[in-house]
Amino acid sequence: METPASGFPVRTKQLTLDIKGNETHLVICDYEDYFLVIATQIGSMGTILQARKEEGVSINPTFSVSVLIGKRDEPMLGACARKLIENISDAGSSKSLVLSLGLKDHSADSIKAIVSAVIENRIW
Repeated sequence: METPASGFPVRTKQLTLDIKGNETHLVICDYEDYFLVIATQIGSMGTILQARKEEGVSINPTFSVSVLIGKRDEPMLGACARKLIENISDAGSSKSLVLSLGLKDHSADSIKAIVSAVIENRIW
């Protein structure tokens, strides 16, 4: 189910889907200088990551991902942020990503499903 937020000054998409038996709420927001993606199965923010494209002289882009708040020992969360920032960059945007993941299941399949759902409903 998708719900556009009307009247809100920030372009936003909201949807709810089932990922491996867990009700998952997604919110995707397009702010002036970054994208905010919230994916939660626990009803709270969970781990918050920041991902951005590094500017440099290299032909191949470099991306940095850092955990701002939360679990620092979950490599799949960082992989999720990296995949999304790569997609944002490939779409031609130079905005950073703030990603909030409050997940019950941190398996590769769950992360892939979340990445797919966000990319399918992207607003970049």
